[in-house]
Amino acid sequence: MGHLAAAIVVLAVGLSLYYASRQIDYEWRWERVPHYLVETGGTEIPAPFDGTVKFAPDGQSLTLTPLLGGGEPVTVAGFDRIEVSDGDIVFAGNTLGREHGWSAGPLAIGLWMTLKISLASLVFALILGLVVGLGRVSRRVVSRDLAALYVEVIRGTPLLVQIFIFYFFIGTVLSLSAFAAGVAALSVFTAAYIAEIVRGGIEAVPRGQTEAARSLGMSAFQAMRHVVLPQALRSTSPALAGQFINLIKDSSLVSIMALTDLTKAGREVVSSTFSPFEVWFCVALLYLALTGTLSFAVRRLERRLDRHD
Repeated sequence: MGHLAAAIVVLAVGLSLYYASRQIDYEWRWERVPHYLVETGGTEIPAPFDGTVKFAPDGQSLTLTPLLGGGEPVTVAGFDRIEVSDGDIVFAGNTLGREHGWSAGPLAIGLWMTLKISLASLVFALILGLVVGLGRVSRRVVSRDLAALYVEVIRGTPLLVQIFIFYFFIGTVLSLSAFAAGVAALSVFTAAYIAEIVRGGIEAVPRGQTEAARSLGMSAFQAMRHVVLPQALRSTSPALAGQFINLIKDSSLVSIMALTDLTKAGREVVSSTFSPFEVWFCVALLYLALTGTLSFAVRRLERRLDRHD
């Protein structure tokens, strides 16, 4: 009965949005959305330099003769469709023709960039967060103080401000690329939250287990590695998964840099097509697909671990 009630609520919300959209003076163009993901127009074959076009007798290739006699003529072939005429003057970069096939659309290219920056940031954030989390529970006062200062500073400042600092200041000083600066900013920000999750998981493990491990001859490092950390990471896996999902969503802020991620690709498509609703709905669904896939994978992992207990 509860599932039916939830389905009715979702259906009612969907119908309300549909009828509300009908009241807007807006022409919906959903048929364009697939082209933003996958382009079927083929690959453009550009002119390598300024020159004059001359068709070959077979009509399947052409010869490009440099203007002003600056070099040898070049034969260009492999066309499925030629888009110039015999005798045309073209400039470097102009399209000579197309080779039929499939190519990634702007949103697919942006999605790939989002995946790359999210995965790279996740790896570094997990390593840094684990180190800082261990520092938070360390017996050494210096380690605890430095770890606490790091967590407070990072959690107390907005991610957008940190991205600006990494991109315009640290990136300039260290000559970092936009991708490296974005990964660094996301990693440092996410690691602060992972550190607190790890600290909470370690403190939740009964102290008696550490004492028992030490009594069996283990060193403090061995007890932490083989006894405490496995239990801590297991108990904190839902919180870590939630933080990883937040990382994927936070990656949209790197669009302020010279990186064409999914959000920036969406803005570029909107500015060129004037179809904001369709594009942003599509972008939202792509982000939902990423986070939903991660949530599903984590749930499967948790169930597998439960069966092994």
